[in-house]
Amino acid sequence: MNALRIVVAIGLLMITATSLSAQGKGPKHYAVTTDRALVVTKDVLVKQGYEVVRVENSGRDYVVWYRRGNRGRGKGKGPPVRMVIHRAVDRVVFLQTPSAILVDIDVQLK
Repeated sequence: MNALRIVVAIGLLMITATSLSAQGKGPKHYAVTTDRALVVTKDVLVKQGYEVVRVENSGRDYVVWYRRGNRGRGKGKGPPVRMVIHRAVDRVVFLQTPSAILVDIDVQLK
């Protein structure tokens, strides 16, 4: 009886783990030019109170370095954080981007 319960519990765990792993779709692809993606990214970062430190062109990727402004409190600026805009064949993918920023970028790119 105990062996049957263990087998059923393991079976349910396997089914649950399989369905949960299917939920991740990966990063979203956008059919826009890289120039448009950069303009929208800079705009969203500035509106959310970030400062764009620099933009590097690294092969097929643009690396955007940004940091949090002092927000009027005089405690200095935050550390530089990195965001990658990857250029695929005819698509743009945002990598290493916080979800709060990606939501606003998604709204402006649609």
